[in-house]
Amino acid sequence: MASNETAAPHAAVSMEVPLKTSAPPPAEHGGLRARSFKKHAVVDMLLRVFLFATAVVSVVVMVTSEETKQIPVAPGIVISRTAKFSNSPAYVYFVAALSVAALYSLITGVVSIMAVMKPGGNSAKLKFHFVILDSLLLGIVAAATGASGGVGYIGLKGNSHSRWNKICDRYDTYCTHFKASILLSLIASITLLVLVWLSVYVLSKKIARR
Repeated sequence: MASNETAAPHAAVSMEVPLKTSAPPPAEHGGLRARSFKKHAVVDMLLRVFLFATAVVSVVVMVTSEETKQIPVAPGIVISRTAKFSNSPAYVYFVAALSVAALYSLITGVVSIMAVMKPGGNSAKLKFHFVILDSLLLGIVAAATGASGGVGYIGLKGNSHSRWNKICDRYDTYCTHFKASILLSLIASITLLVLVWLSVYVLSKKIARR
């Protein structure tokens, strides 16, 4: 009887040992998550620096798009006409929108750099604010790009139905400037879209971890 009573505790101990050693150490997984969020914060910072560069260059190229030509209106009569971005409200809105994008990317870029220095990267609250503000700015920049592209297409091809003549056959330098500026604005819009996707992805990972 005594041998049976003492064997039972040993059997219970032998069954508990595998259960204790089979659980993975939680600290290792926490470190992997922290490194992953750190990489996402670095990518976010680099994208915002790239957004700032494209927005600034786009504004500079558009603002410097000015060209003066001598236009013959009658035999022996020539007038001087200057084409510049301020002649079109769409281009004025374009410059304003891209200027806001440049300022916004500068501010959020500094915030991202500060977040990279933290151990856990961007917080969930910060990412939520980024999603809202990036989406708002994406709509503004995309609208400016579309409006300017429509005006630029008329200047490039004209519109025979509305009797709007094309001007790029005369103002070639001016048209080259606004085409390059609109292309850079399109790249800025795509960058903002990638930033929104990245913020949503990181935010979903942070929520799922809780």
